[in-house]
Amino acid sequence: MKSEIKRMISGATAFLMLAFLPNSALAQFADTGDGGEFQELLLNLMVFINNVLIPFIIGIGFLFFVWGMFLFFILGGADEEKKEKGKSLMIYAVIGFVVIIIFFGVVNLITSSTGLDGEILRNVPTVPVPRP
Repeated sequence: MKSEIKRMISGATAFLMLAFLPNSALAQFADTGDGGEFQELLLNLMVFINNVLIPFIIGIGFLFFVWGMFLFFILGGADEEKKEKGKSLMIYAVIGFVVIIIFFGVVNLITSSTGLDGEILRNVPTVPVPRP
């Protein structure tokens, strides 16, 4: 049993080393800023999470909340089972909203504390330099 766990851990370690070796080997040639390509990857990931993923999940949560309201008020007029189903769906949607807002706060905390909240500063002069 212990040998299987050791083999799985060593396999996962080898996979991670092989997966990130090309990026770390080329990091010295990246001229995109202080963090290189890895910083660009993290910045793009944070922008995707903040601008696409979280609003999409909030939209789906809103649809679940509206469907729960529909079940509770419209379809559950005389049916207690549908009322209970709609009520639980609305409660789960509100819990989902809270979790999403916490996740959004954690992502923004990480981006602001690591310096990834702004654009990547490129080492490019803003004033044209005459060439000899």
